[in-house]
Amino acid sequence: MKLKEQQVRELLKPVCEPYRQQRGGKSFEDIFEGIKESPRKFAYRNKMEFSFGDSVKEGPLSLGMHRRGSFHDIVTVTGCKIVDQDFSDVLQAVLTYFQEKKTPFYHKMRHTGYLRHLLVRKAVKTGEILIDLVTTSQIRDEEQDRLLKGLKEILLQLNLEGKIVGILNTQNDSLADAVINQGTRVIYGQDYFYEELLGLRFRISPFSFFQTNSLGAEVLYDTAREYIADAGNGKVVYDLYSGTGTIAQILASVAEKVIGVEIVDEAVEAAKENAKMNGLNNCEFLAGDVLKVLEHISDKPDFIVLDPPRDGIHPKALERIINYGVDKMVYISCKPTSLARDLEILQVRGYMAERICCVDMFPGTANIESIVLLSKLYAKQNIEVELEMSEVDLTAAGSKATYEEIKEYVLEHTGLKVSNLYIAQVKEKYGIIERANYNLPKSENSRQPKCPPEKEKAIREALEYFRMI
Repeated sequence: MKLKEQQVRELLKPVCEPYRQQRGGKSFEDIFEGIKESPRKFAYRNKMEFSFGDSVKEGPLSLGMHRRGSFHDIVTVTGCKIVDQDFSDVLQAVLTYFQEKKTPFYHKMRHTGYLRHLLVRKAVKTGEILIDLVTTSQIRDEEQDRLLKGLKEILLQLNLEGKIVGILNTQNDSLADAVINQGTRVIYGQDYFYEELLGLRFRISPFSFFQTNSLGAEVLYDTAREYIADAGNGKVVYDLYSGTGTIAQILASVAEKVIGVEIVDEAVEAAKENAKMNGLNNCEFLAGDVLKVLEHISDKPDFIVLDPPRDGIHPKALERIINYGVDKMVYISCKPTSLARDLEILQVRGYMAERICCVDMFPGTANIESIVLLSKLYAKQNIEVELEMSEVDLTAAGSKATYEEIKEYVLEHTGLKVSNLYIAQVKEKYGIIERANYNLPKSENSRQPKCPPEKEKAIREALEYFRMI
């Protein structure tokens, strides 16, 4: 944990320290509040996606995680320390059942087989468990019904600490090695479960985004609530990249109105349902790309909360956000390099880091969440600087996967060849920062080819696999 804290310090100090005078003489160490621990260091995850396969070619059925650096080898992971025993018990029961039934897993190269993934989600506060078996459609009708009925009976007999509230079967005939929902049916119970954070209740579906460390999320969101405490009555708060509206609803108690913007339609609908369930009538959630949606919101913000994807905020969206001229912003980031890049722009434009804190949401890993409170500088001696986005290096942070890795993934899993241009177009569509030379035509009169739908889908699945969206 101290190592992660030091890494964030080394990334952000060179960015913030040059603006010490603008902060009234406060050094980086004066504003950096260190790292907050996760309440749990083990068994903290509330969600796991396990894959079916084999650990060696033509070996026995395995269920677990990919061996590091391999698309094919699957290692069974009973006893995993970042989840509680219920996850291991469910995994072992499912694996044993299908081993005895000799049910084939889906071979990614031959495109044959039935078993693909096992998705398990468990709420920390309520103890509710949702299990989703992801399969192809290569076993159907009565044979599939008998197989799933037997699985249901095995799972309901388990002596678990939590309670199974739903068993689902999701069909996925996609070529990508990712959990893609092409239709879900309920085998037992319901297709959602409930979790609680900071006194609020949230309904979560199998594919809804929700922080994977529930207790750590309480620490993170309580810090955000503390940073925004002065929003108070009579102020409008924007929650941009709002997901299922978790932050918006937690902040609703300290704001007159909260407007959340999220590109995923399912997440927006979930946010609306959760707000209604929690009796919050001052939350509004809008679906669409942040850059485009902001043009149509009539209520101007007094405070903005930013919680963007790993690669940060698209430069055009960041420009629009800055132009609102709000007094304060809170920026929540799961990738410190992206945060450092965006802070460069925000500080040049007059937004100074006032408080910085880290939360160890992912103990035992290299990942860290950071949260920054930014205040607008109004000093008369401040010099206004015109900054063109083309002058700023927006690619320093890099991507989680290179263009070549994305190409290889698409070719291996779909047989399609895609260009850098097509990858850049899809990445830009999902708000991932791109190099200008990949996006612009070579001349004013030239026409830029558009990525065909089937290739866009393959690239999107690759981005989902690499957790870039």
